Amino acid sequence: MWQEVYGLVEGTESPGAAHHDSQVILTENISEVTEFILVGLTDALEMQVPLFTVFILIYFITVVGKLGMIMLILLDSRLHTPMSFFLSNLSLVDCVYASAGTPKVMVGFLTGDKIISYNACAAQMFFFAAFATSESFLLASMAFDRHAAVCKPLHYTTIMTSIVCALLVTGSYICGLLQSSVHVAFTFHLPFCHANVVNHFFYDIPPLLALSCSDIHTNEIVLLTLAAFSIFLTLLVILNSYLHIFIVILRMHSAEGQKKAFSNSASHLTTVSVFYGTIIFMYLQPSSSHSMDTDKMASVFYTMVLPMLNPLVYSLRNKEVKSAFKKVVGKAKSSLSLAF
Repeated sequence: MWQEVYGLVEGTESPGAAHHDSQVILTENISEVTEFILVGLTDALEMQVPLFTVFILIYFITVVGKLGMIMLILLDSRLHTPMSFFLSNLSLVDCVYASAGTPKVMVGFLTGDKIISYNACAAQMFFFAAFATSESFLLASMAFDRHAAVCKPLHYTTIMTSIVCALLVTGSYICGLLQSSVHVAFTFHLPFCHANVVNHFFYDIPPLLALSCSDIHTNEIVLLTLAAFSIFLTLLVILNSYLHIFIVILRMHSAEGQKKAFSNSASHLTTVSVFYGTIIFMYLQPSSSHSMDTDKMASVFYTMVLPMLNPLVYSLRNKEVKSAFKKVVGKAKSSLSLAF
């Protein structure tokens, strides 16, 4: 490169022109990234097919479970309740954010194609961040609903009106979309020079920030601030709601009622604990503290495993949902027996 610059200086061009050409050559050598390469969980060839098999099974269970739950709630009028409304939206959110990155990862396992364009990477990050954030606000809304049902049963219908439920769900989506827009705008405003290999399970914010060739201090502050705001605000609502629920449960005179209430609350809090535990671990620490190998396993858990488990926790413990499911299965069996 320098020989080309010196050649220009030795030629007929003026020194100013030579200086201008040298700047052009130097700029051209600092090429911007137009695509990213995802490392994934492992590069070991012998692990690609087994991982693909496991992941597609989890993804299939997740999608079928979520869509089945939504259809069940829509078709059975007995499930047209505030909690079922929140549950159907939670199923939709889980389905979308599980689909944001998982199919691309599975294609990489099967074909070895782990390259994604710059714009597709930004889109994937946007949808994942938007719906993952929306989930935290939906979990808070569900906790508020349970608080109203257990602590103020006589006023439940006046508190959890259809308008209130719609506002809570709409607000959850708006918060998710706004926060995701900020994250994507700040992340992809950064220059990415030569490094384009993402050492992660999917295209998340921390591993992409690590690739930037500029100062990411502002981005880290924005990430920590927004994540802390949404996490601690929703956690405060959830913990406050369940604290009052537990107080009411302890005052119950029926041992059977206490057992049932504790069982339902414990299952919900288990899901909340796992979801928030992994989110806090991923986003409420500086990039210098991140271990990408550990982060990969955490991200697999909250992007794939947790969405698959949510229907089991929130639905199969619900008598109305189980009753509606048995009714649908019974109708399907009757239809099949008549057909054959």
